[in-house]
Order: sequence, then C-alpha cells, then structure tokens
Amino acid sequence: MPDYSDMISRTSGGSDALVPEPLAAEIIQELPKQSAAMSLMRRVNLSTKTQRLPVLDVLPFAYWVGTGNDTGLKQTSMQQWKNVTLVVEEAATIIPIPEAYLDDADVPIWSEVQPRMVEALGALIDSAVLFGVGKPATWGTDIYTAAHASGNIVQDGYTDDGSTAADDFGVSVTALGDLMSNTGYNMNGFAGRPGLNWKLMGLRSSGSGVPIFTPGASLADAPGLASPSLYGYPIQMIENGSWDASKAQLLGGDWGKAIIGVRSDISFKLFTEGVISNDAGAVVLNLMQNDAVAMRMVMRLAYATVNPTTLLSQKAGKSITQRFPLGVVTTHGVS
Repeated sequence: MPDYSDMISRTSGGSDALVPEPLAAEIIQELPKQSAAMSLMRRVNLSTKTQRLPVLDVLPFAYWVGTGNDTGLKQTSMQQWKNVTLVVEEAATIIPIPEAYLDDADVPIWSEVQPRMVEALGALIDSAVLFGVGKPATWGTDIYTAAHASGNIVQDGYTDDGSTAADDFGVSVTALGDLMSNTGYNMNGFAGRPGLNWKLMGLRSSGSGVPIFTPGASLADAPGLASPSLYGYPIQMIENGSWDASKAQLLGGDWGKAIIGVRSDISFKLFTEGVISNDAGAVVLNLMQNDAVAMRMVMRLAYATVNPTTLLSQKAGKSITQRFPLGVVTTHGVS
C-alpha cells in the first residue's frame, strides 16, 4: 500500500535526532549508488510521450546468376523494419520536513536528502528494467526475462558459498559471449550482483594466469579513475538494492540496444504551501497549517530494447522472440 504520511522529523531517526544538540555537521554515510540503467544503457531524448523507433527486422539476400548465362534472371530481395515504441511514464517522490526541524538541524538537510532521492529513483528504474519489478505495463520486457526467453542463458558454475562445480565463473561468462556471438550479438559491458567483484578477483585466464578482472574504481566512489572491467569490458556491480541475486549473477551484452528515453530529466521543486493527500483523497499534511516544507522530485522516462536482426540470426532462422542483444549468467541452480 502506498504511504503518503512519511516525513523527516525530530523523531524519525530514533533517540539520536539531528537536533537540537550541537554536533559535527557531517553525516557519516555511504556514497549514493549508481543506476545501471542510467550509466550502461543508451540514453535518448524524447520530444513526445510516445515515440517509435524503426528496427531492422529482415535483411536482403544476394543471389548468383546462373554461371555462363549472360541473360540470366536476377532475383529480387527485400528489407523490412519493425517499430519499437517508447512510452513515457512518470516517477516521483516527495519528502516533507517541518520548518522548525530545518531551522534547528546541524547539517544542510536538503543537500543530504537530494542525492538519496536520486539513488532511490535509480533503484526503482533498475528494478523495473533489469528484473521487471514494478515495471510499467507500457514498457518493453525487462532484460532478465527477455534474455531468458531468447535462450541467452548460462548457469553459474559456482554455488553461493564459493565451492566450485564443473566450470568456474569465468568460463560461464565466456560461454555466454560465445552463445550470443552465434547470433551476431557481441557483449560490450556487464552488470553484476553486489560483491561479484570479489569472486572475480581470484579468477585467472587459462594458461597465462592473467587476471580477467580489473578492479578499478566506481564513478561514484572515485570520479576520474579507471572503471572496473571484465575481459577488458566495463562492469558495474549494482549496489542500490535492485539486484535479484536469487536469479542472476551477471547480465552482459550490447547495452547500446537497451534504451532509456528521457522526456524530462530529474527535477526538484520546493513547496512551502499546499497539501499532501492519500489515494483516498484525505489530506495527511497541510504545509501551511503544519509549518512544513516539501521537496518533490520528478522524472519522466521510457524504456525499451531494440532487437535488430543480424546476418547470423537471420541465417539461423531466429525470430524476434528468439534473439536478444543481452544475456544472463544465472545463479547456480537456476535454469
């Protein structure tokens, strides 16, 4: 059930409230975690609520004219497109705070709250596009479900406790890359479960013993430093709470074919007057009467994956539901 009465107050943090005792003006916390969708996928700006993207679905064939026949008939061929539709939906949240609390706080509350609002939005988007959790019905199929349905799936050779099975995790990743290459799609990046980097650090390439994983640093933790990579391709561990480790260890593929369409970017607006009501229409907070202010965050965006045919997928007779530009290494025991 939606909750419309949550707000920051003197008692919301328990007995150790931020006010009124003078304290060090710093909140000790983790840096906000990145969104996989916003950092890995292709981003396009949309000018309308609904926008169509033509995607190549049938490629032309070439034919030999009969040898030694100067007047042989040339055969015809064709090329076809299908439309992928991006439909914009709105995501939002409101954080109300009493004015007296803001006045007495020892830290700049809004500068601490805004990054967390963005992080929450990123987790909402990632949950929807990676695993289909809460996904708007107008959006395309989530990556995990579509990859699974297309057959782009390899099971992890390790159990969660780290004991080995027939193959190590590096073999599982390369097997996925080989599987996808057979239909003309190549992996150019990865998204992985929290902590996957520690599993990867111990893996070495066969024969040469060269590490297949380069730790690097995340953009959030160390801007400007090299990002983590797996087999030379960027990898991001998703630590915003959206990853479903019971299903997948890693998603990989051509992330440029997973599209986030932005109709209006993240915007913030501070309200000093107005009311907040629940879905039954009852007023739960009157900003003027309760001496409170509220920060509202809104973003309008769409999601879809484009699934163009390739020479190899057409040769293999793969229909649009049998091919997909991303794949999954599932958690051990998930087929």
